[in-house]
Amino acid sequence: MNSIKDKLTAGKAVYGSFFELGSGAAMEAMGIAGLDFAIIDCEHGPFNPQVTMEWVRAAEVRNIVPFARIQEISRASVLKMLDIGVKGLIVPCVHSVEEVKDLIKWAKYAPMGERGFFTARPAGYGHDLGDASISQYMESTNKGNMLIPQCETLGALNVIEEIMGLKGVDGIFVGPFDLSIAMGIPGDFHNPKFQQALDRIVKAAKNENKPAFIYAPNTLAAKEQMERGYQGIAISMDVGILIDGYKSLLAQLK
Repeated sequence: MNSIKDKLTAGKAVYGSFFELGSGAAMEAMGIAGLDFAIIDCEHGPFNPQVTMEWVRAAEVRNIVPFARIQEISRASVLKMLDIGVKGLIVPCVHSVEEVKDLIKWAKYAPMGERGFFTARPAGYGHDLGDASISQYMESTNKGNMLIPQCETLGALNVIEEIMGLKGVDGIFVGPFDLSIAMGIPGDFHNPKFQQALDRIVKAAKNENKPAFIYAPNTLAAKEQMERGYQGIAISMDVGILIDGYKSLLAQLK
């Protein structure tokens, strides 16, 4: 199952960060720190499914939920990440409702989608099913795994209500930098147009009783977005937090 879904259903906020360092120790450290989730960045990071599986294992050791931002919108990118045990897919560069419908088809088992059946790692390669039928396994897997498109393009923003209304979409993730660039106001996060876009996304999510996630570069931005209504906050990235920590330490020493 997925503790992130349980916490969100209970009305709690969840906190995570992007995973870029590519180290099992770094993933364990994020869990030890108390983060709810880590997003393994397979879009900008250099990770393939084989090494990503090792980070998923490290996350499981320290009870931090492993998400992955997939490389591209394709069946292979979706299927392989789910088969190795990722609990949530963050999907970049979404432009249309049709693309999201394809994602649902690839990510969800029948009758919701057409995901290819395989008793992979999450099912103990078939040995952890117990008395569950194949239908029960597919149903529980569909509920436990989260499909979360990103809203970072004008195409996605213009049809956000329709995207959020699709059965099989489990939330939305806002990439504020790319969204502001797409809107022609790069980095102008306090522009009224951008603020209205963020409000529209939250409203679309709430109307469907689904969570809205967003990237925040720092705690101030995180608090602002929580007040706006975002339930999931991805704060910075592991390497950035490491650098900031050492810079702060050195500033105190010098």
